[in-house]
Amino acid sequence: MSPALATAILLMAAGGSIQASEGHDELVELFKDWRAFESPPRVDGAPDYSSASFERRQGDFLELRKRLDSFDVSGWPIAEQVDWHLVRAEMNGYDFNRRILKPWARDPAFYNSIWLERSDVPAHEGPTHHAVVEVWTYTFPLSSTERQRLLDELSAIPPLLRQARNNLTGNARDLWITGIRDIRRDADEINTLRELIGDSMDGELDAALKNVSDATRDLVAWLEAEASSKTGPSGIGKENYTWYQQNVHLVPMTWEDEVRLLQRELDRAWSSLKLEEQRNRHLPPMKAAGSPEEYEALANRAVDRIMDFLRERDIVTVTDYMRPALEAHKGAFVDEASRNFFMITAHYDPAPLFTHFYHWFELARMDVEPHPSPVRQGALLYNIFDSRNEGTATGVEEMFMHAGLYDDSPRSRELVWILLAQRAARGLGSLYAHANEMTMEEAGAVHMAGTPRGWMRTEKELLIFEQHLYLRQPGYGTSYVTGKYLLERTLADYARVVEERGEAFRLSDFFDRLNAIDSIPISLARWEMTGLHDKPRVQAQ
Repeated sequence: MSPALATAILLMAAGGSIQASEGHDELVELFKDWRAFESPPRVDGAPDYSSASFERRQGDFLELRKRLDSFDVSGWPIAEQVDWHLVRAEMNGYDFNRRILKPWARDPAFYNSIWLERSDVPAHEGPTHHAVVEVWTYTFPLSSTERQRLLDELSAIPPLLRQARNNLTGNARDLWITGIRDIRRDADEINTLRELIGDSMDGELDAALKNVSDATRDLVAWLEAEASSKTGPSGIGKENYTWYQQNVHLVPMTWEDEVRLLQRELDRAWSSLKLEEQRNRHLPPMKAAGSPEEYEALANRAVDRIMDFLRERDIVTVTDYMRPALEAHKGAFVDEASRNFFMITAHYDPAPLFTHFYHWFELARMDVEPHPSPVRQGALLYNIFDSRNEGTATGVEEMFMHAGLYDDSPRSRELVWILLAQRAARGLGSLYAHANEMTMEEAGAVHMAGTPRGWMRTEKELLIFEQHLYLRQPGYGTSYVTGKYLLERTLADYARVVEERGEAFRLSDFFDRLNAIDSIPISLARWEMTGLHDKPRVQAQ
């Protein structure tokens, strides 16, 4: 037995810790101060993203970091050391954004302000400003209290969009050109918000919505006028990408490591698909749902199949909130000509896509059973959760397949491999875009060519959305596959530790512990679950 494994067994036997900590309460206080600082001061009611504001506040940031560095966490229980690393990762994210990513200066989509739906991960995907209007949090018709909240939130948008013209000084062409689409889409979202308000509309609300609409159109016109002058690359480069992954998202890989992994997974997905097709060659082909009724029947069967499987096969402890969370996102029938990649798969069998909706189980858990540590309640900043949430959602697609979910539906296994191939191909393209070896359009070509059966060539909006997001948020495009790998590594290590202790391995124990640890980078979850870890980096750049 290796020394590391022996230590891990001792830690698991002790419930993840050997010594009691001193100072975690002080860390929580620092965390609260940090989060208060991270939200920018307001000018004319809008968050201030001016360069002068960042310069004025730099001393306060350095003082917060100094406080963090003063902690000696070496004797703390692992779970509390993990909290320290989470705060450190967020501070690294702020500093990286200030120095390198600068979404307020390089990325017009940063100013996207009207969000109709909740994200399927703990926060919106990609850099988002601090004054967005989360329409999905409102109940219509509006109460008097909610009406005032909406008025207050809407009032921050026009000054922010006017501020954007001074802030947006970057030269990232792909981000600029594609970002215009996001701001233009806000105009449509405003119209939808008007419809939701309906008979509750009054003169004050109408004027507020008109002000937002006018400011949005003005910003779009300005962005379009400036677009021809934008000629620079949009990627952050290999060195910055690696530092960001290792020090902010805590993914213990380099840019080169990720290229190798994603190419390997792309090859494995294609070859596995062909082997599945060979095995299934005498079976009738899958038939896509051809009507709303057929899709609804498929979706209902998929929900039943997944929930029964999780419970009967002892995959994870099934709670009361899980089935409603899944049923709320069954989707609906889409005409064949309008189906994007995911809707194509879902109209053959929704179950493979619905397993990815493990996301909604996790969000329901975060709502109903928040983690006891304030550091882990709610979403980590800067999409630091991506390897955990996207990696787990992608990982369970294949894990549940191997555990027997499709024993009675062999052709559904083909869809699992197609989903994996698409995610590997799009992530691979995003890596080359961040290295500035490809434009966003060229990365999209990798994305399309790597997806089997030509299913990414049918509806281009999804292609643009995904590659744009991954260019905006380094590491997000690869997190589905890198996180999947890190989850598989964690499962392997956990199983070895359990077996070395002479205990029977239960998959439900693994997923229950993973869930209890919550939506933190999978590298830290592995450490907390097994005592084995790649030491999180704390280096400066």
